[in-house]
Amino acid sequence: MEEKTAHEIAAIFSAAGDSVTLINTDANFAAYGTRTGSSDTETEWKAMIQRNTEHLEIIKAYTKVDGTTSIWTSESFTAIDAAITTGKAIYS
Repeated sequence: MEEKTAHEIAAIFSAAGDSVTLINTDANFAAYGTRTGSSDTETEWKAMIQRNTEHLEIIKAYTKVDGTTSIWTSESFTAIDAAITTGKAIYS
């Protein structure tokens, strides 16, 4: 296994932004239904929020090959941390 490149790390961080956007945009079931026109149930919506929240937690925990050193350097996790808090409040 090799260390992730700066490009790979940037792509991972960008993907985290997609989950942040989803959680923040759909922070309540009514908003989700209105925006998407989806026939998902509230239970299905909460499961989607949970998957994205857990995705953010996994991304935050990424380490280098040594298994202890974080891959993250100067990235700001303010928006990610807020989305995790929001997401957990939704599905808890």
